Amino acid sequence: QVLLVEFGGGLVQAGGSLRLSCAASGSIFSINTMAWYRQALGEQRELVAVITSGGRTNYADSVKGRFTISRDNAKNTVYLQMNSLKPEDTAVYYCFAELNRDDYWGQGTQVTVSS
Repeated sequence: QVLLVEFGGGLVQAGGSLRLSCAASGSIFSINTMAWYRQALGEQRELVAVITSGGRTNYADSVKGRFTISRDNAKNTVYLQMNSLKPEDTAVYYCFAELNRDDYWGQGTQVTVSS
């Protein structure tokens, strides 16, 4: 059984920073794309950032220049460094991984940015 477990959410003031991490565990043979999505209350889930197995990244326009996605393949872990946070970044953040030719999601972690 494969699990994705996220860490690092919380409450922060506007302008502050948080770092999310997501570790995959279990019988893992291959991990391709890893990504972070978020879903604000009453909104649809949206892609925040994605990173390929080769390290190529892409970001939503709303977070470019503020968020950085990275991964440690040896640890099967993906990170999201979030700087200059804004109240509109408040959401549940979900980790995603294309793993063993299947799609997996984490349980989500709440990020709340106060003004």
